Amino acid sequence: MNAPVQKAPMLSVREALDFLLEAARPVEQVETIPTLEANGRVLAADQLATIDVPSADNTQMDGYAVRAADCAGGSATLKVSQRIPAGSVGHELEPGTAARIFTGALIPPGADAVVMQEQAEAVGDSVTIHHAPRAGEWIRRKGEDISAGAVILPAGSRLRSQELGLAASSGLASLPVRRRLRVAVFFTGDELTMPGDVPPEGLKPGAIYNSNRFTLRGLLENFGCEISDFGIVPDSLEATRATLREAARENDLIITSGGVSVGEEDHIKPAVEAEGRLSMWQIAVKPGKPLAFGEVRRSNGDDGGSAFFLGLPGNPVSSFVTFLLFVRPFLLRLQGVTGQVEPKGYTVRADFDLPKGDRRNEFLRARLNAAGGLDLFPNQSSGVLTSTVWGDGLVDNPAGNRIAAGDLVRFIPFAELQY
Repeated sequence: MNAPVQKAPMLSVREALDFLLEAARPVEQVETIPTLEANGRVLAADQLATIDVPSADNTQMDGYAVRAADCAGGSATLKVSQRIPAGSVGHELEPGTAARIFTGALIPPGADAVVMQEQAEAVGDSVTIHHAPRAGEWIRRKGEDISAGAVILPAGSRLRSQELGLAASSGLASLPVRRRLRVAVFFTGDELTMPGDVPPEGLKPGAIYNSNRFTLRGLLENFGCEISDFGIVPDSLEATRATLREAARENDLIITSGGVSVGEEDHIKPAVEAEGRLSMWQIAVKPGKPLAFGEVRRSNGDDGGSAFFLGLPGNPVSSFVTFLLFVRPFLLRLQGVTGQVEPKGYTVRADFDLPKGDRRNEFLRARLNAAGGLDLFPNQSSGVLTSTVWGDGLVDNPAGNRIAAGDLVRFIPFAELQY
C-alpha cells in the first residue's frame, strides 16, 4: 500500500513576504528626468543640498525687526526707519529704530529679533512695541532646515510631493531615477467577460464580469507601472503558455488572476513550469491561500533573462488582498525602494465580536467609526467586493485569535496599502 502524499505546510504571511523580498531584483536602468515629473519615481542616487536653506536669516512673521535690547522693558516706542518686503534687502538697523518686515524677508544687519505685528501699535512713522522679545525670536536661521552638502534625499527613496518640494527647495531641477517597472497582466477563465461586451441581461449562466482587470490595473497605475494588458486568456494550457511567452518578452513582471489552484481547468502551474520555474505557495492567509511565484524565460535557448511571475487567486477580494499584502512590497523592491516596503499598522479598538478565529492569518475588512473604533463588514466572503469599498482597511488577525469588543487590534488602512 502506498504511503499517503504529505502536503507541504502552508507558509506564514511573514515567511512568504521574506521569500518574495529576498528574490526581488531591482531594475537597473536609470534615467534623469525633470523634478516636476518625478512624482512616484524611485531615486537612483543620493541627492545633496546645493545651498543652505534658508540661504540667510529671515523672518517667520509679519512684524517689526528690532534690537531686543531696545525693547527689554516690555514697552518701547521706536522710529520705523525702513520697510523690508520679501525679496528685498534692508540696510543696517540703527539703535532705537525698527524695520517694518514681512514674512520671508531677510533680517537686516543689527536686528536680532522680530516682534509680531499683533504685539505692536504703529502711529505715523513710529511704532510702540508691547513686548520684550528675546534675541532670535521669530527668526529662521540660515541653514536651519538644510545645510549645503548634506544628503537630503537618499538613493532608494520613493518620491512623493514633499520629496519633490524638498528637492526643489535646494535647486534640484532634475533627478536620477530608476526606469518605470514594466508589468504584464492577464486573466484566465472562460467564464469571464468584459463590461460593455455583453449587457447584464445577456450574460450566459455562470458568466461573470472581469472585475479583477479593473482592480489590478488601477493598483498598478497607483504605483506608476507601465502596463501591458493581455486581457482574458482562454482556459487552455496552450493559450496560457503562449501568453506567458509573449508577456515575458518585454516585461519585468507578469501578474495573472485565476487558475492558480490545482483543478483540471487551472493551467497556470503547468504553464509556468513549462516556460520557466515555479514556487507554488499555499499561504496561511485568508482571503487568499493560493499564490504562485516564479520566473518565465524570455527566450528558449538564449540567455535572455526572465520575467518574474506572480499568480493571484481569481476571487475578487482574494486577488485584491493578496496584491496589497504580497505584490505591493515586491513591486516596491523591484522599483528600487530600499527602505521599509511593508505597510504601517495601527493599534485600534475593535467595536465588534469575532467569536471564532480562523486557522489562517485573517485580514478582515473593517472601517473606522465616529467613536474611533472599528466596525466589521458583516460578510467577509472572498467574493464580496463591496466590503473593500465599504471598508477603510484591514484588521490583521492572527491565526486562531478571537476578538471581543473592546480588544485592541492591528489595523492597516487602505491608504497605507494602495500607494
